[in-house]
This record gives sequence, C-alpha cells and structure tokens, in this order.
Amino acid sequence: MAEPDVPWVTLVHNDPVNLMSYVTYVFQTYFGYSKDKAHKLMLDVHHKGRAVVSSGTREEMERDVQAMHGYGLWATLSQDRG
Repeated sequence: MAEPDVPWVTLVHNDPVNLMSYVTYVFQTYFGYSKDKAHKLMLDVHHKGRAVVSSGTREEMERDVQAMHGYGLWATLSQDRG
C-alpha cells in the first residue's frame, strides 16, 4: 500500500539503443537541467543501470514517465523509500 507522505520518483534505466548524448539532451530539454547535471544523471544511468531523474507526487511522476517513453527512454516510477 502506498504511503501518502513518501515521495514518488521517476527512474530512467539503461538501454542498448539510445546514445549517451541523446539521453543528456532529453534530461536538459524535458527537465530543464543544466548540461552538467544532465550529464551526471546520464552517467548514473550508463554506469549504475538507472538514475532517479525526478521526484514528486504520483501524478507528476506518471507524467514524467510517459514523457520519457515519448522520447524513447525506458522509465518507471516507484515510491522512494530511501
């Protein structure tokens, strides 16, 4: 059962298709992140297999996941339990 005060997160997962430069571009374009922050998140996706790219309400994270899918990225949402 979902805990109402626990934030939700959008996770972007590594995939064999998208170029690292494209993933960085998506993070800059959609989330408005600086090039440095977008690059760091992309490296987390590449090296760790996934990265938390946003957090907020479930509705906001569902929107972000759908947006990532629209860009062709593999994304899921989850409750951030720390």
